[in-house]
Amino acid sequence: MAIYRYFRDNNIPIDIVTAVFTNDKSPAYQNCIDLNIPCLVIPAKDMKLFETRLKQLIYSEKVDLIALCGFMRLLSEDFLRSVDIPVLNIHPALLPKYGGRKMYGMAVHEAVFKAAEKISGATIHRVDGIYDHGEILCKKEVNIAHCSSPEEIAEEVLKVEHEIYAKTIADLLQKN
Repeated sequence: MAIYRYFRDNNIPIDIVTAVFTNDKSPAYQNCIDLNIPCLVIPAKDMKLFETRLKQLIYSEKVDLIALCGFMRLLSEDFLRSVDIPVLNIHPALLPKYGGRKMYGMAVHEAVFKAAEKISGATIHRVDGIYDHGEILCKKEVNIAHCSSPEEIAEEVLKVEHEIYAKTIADLLQKN
């Protein structure tokens, strides 16, 4: 939703072809429905089937970029090579030990809080099929010294994620 709002509020002529969800339980799913953004649910339990259906969408709709949001599975090297478009993801925290394989979402914020880190942040990167940490396109620090819980850290980091992800996507698409 942050991506959609950024494009709309800044009059950026980029279309969101389809918002793909792995289930229909997300509040963002309902928000997309309410805003008439085309939505598709593709369960990711079977990754081969997920990738096949996603490829069909990419080719039929001439998709130029995939921006993953909250997607915690790895896309295969074969998929990434065959679609030949940028696939981006965003992770909370700047330090690699707090993001990547098996370390997502609140688990990241809990680990950062437990380690008494003073700085967290967000990192936007191209996806690779091995570790989901390809080329870094953007990162921004967040001072979390004042945060008294993992939930407060999550709120601070989410603000930054919303700020930088949509801008990075727009910048990348407008260069091409």
